[in-house]
Amino acid sequence: MRTDLISSRENSKIKYACSVRDSEKQRAADGLFFAEGPKLCLELAKSCTPRAAYATEAALEKTPELAALDPVPVAPHVAEKLAGTKSSQGVFVLFETPRPDPEVLTAARRILALEGVQDPGNVGTLLRSAAAFGFDAVVLGPGCAAPFSPKTLRSSMGAAGRLPVFHSDDLPGTLHTLRERGVTCLAAALYRSRPLDEAGREFPGGVCVVIGSEGQGLTEATVQACDAAVRIPMTDRVESLNAGVAGSVLLWHFRGV
Repeated sequence: MRTDLISSRENSKIKYACSVRDSEKQRAADGLFFAEGPKLCLELAKSCTPRAAYATEAALEKTPELAALDPVPVAPHVAEKLAGTKSSQGVFVLFETPRPDPEVLTAARRILALEGVQDPGNVGTLLRSAAAFGFDAVVLGPGCAAPFSPKTLRSSMGAAGRLPVFHSDDLPGTLHTLRERGVTCLAAALYRSRPLDEAGREFPGGVCVVIGSEGQGLTEATVQACDAAVRIPMTDRVESLNAGVAGSVLLWHFRGV
């Protein structure tokens, strides 16, 4: 570990790191995101470029691999400020936000699209499931939680760093474009839908699974932009599934397309 210990909570670098942690506007303007914890930071470092790293002496002693990130040493009370809590893990990294090539979406065969999924835990879970089940890309429509916010990152365990994530201000338009090149777009919806087992398995041009929020579901325009709507067969003991759970079931079902 370097010897230039930061012992002041008012240090300009620490204040800047906190602003990246707390502000989506700051993250977007500077092309950076904030990650915390040894496991998450080391995982992200496999696919994202670290710009600045900070760690306590205790954290580095516990996880010597962190030395590869060349962290600036920080005092425990400074780590508490970076963490925003007294249960700090003692490791913090600012990474460059990945900017995927648009051509990736043009060639992707398995795509996850989300609309209005505001809960960071659900977005993170779905990103993690998409990575686990071999999906090629993710499209986030309006109203979705930011994929590189601290809460989403924790839930995804860094999956956003391994998957190309695209943003769309016009999700129905994006779905129309995908359908034009032969991708079958399937909306997850309870009404006017067919059971998942009847959705078929043959999608020569690929498949796009489209998930909405648990409370509002998908907009009518987005459902209409899809080829069909599908639902997960369930007992009458529950009305619906959490968006993260429902989406993960769908992603598993279509993993072999």
